Amino acid sequence: MRALLQRVSRAEVRVHEGGSTRVSGAIERGFLVLVGFTAADTESQVLWMAEKIAGLRLFEDAEGKMNLALGDVGGAVLAVSQFTLYGDATKGRRPSFIDAARPEVARPLYERFVAALRAAGLQTETGEFGASMAVELVNDGPVTLWLER
Repeated sequence: MRALLQRVSRAEVRVHEGGSTRVSGAIERGFLVLVGFTAADTESQVLWMAEKIAGLRLFEDAEGKMNLALGDVGGAVLAVSQFTLYGDATKGRRPSFIDAARPEVARPLYERFVAALRAAGLQTETGEFGASMAVELVNDGPVTLWLER
């Protein structure tokens, strides 16, 4: 399981359907989390990742040190599934996505991840699994972390 986490002052994901676009999820201060899975990923990895994200202290305290977590600042999460996190571009010019979980495996893991974030008390918005999406964000800091389990 991989997650690319960005601290944001705002983020939004829009889903393209036919000729129209609609907002699927939007947050103000918080984390945009792009998340991908492999076929070997387990529920325990998903729960670990949600707990890790909920507890990460990436927001500044009164002294300017990254000492506060999402809950401390009333932050939210925008979780977006992204199989391309498992793209392998070491050979040729077109990446291979063979390591990415197939949708029938990845979708339940993604849904469990979102549920675990919500169970941790975090306001959690989402993209739409498997949809064509446009993600817009304002990276705050910038602060970006690569998490893997």
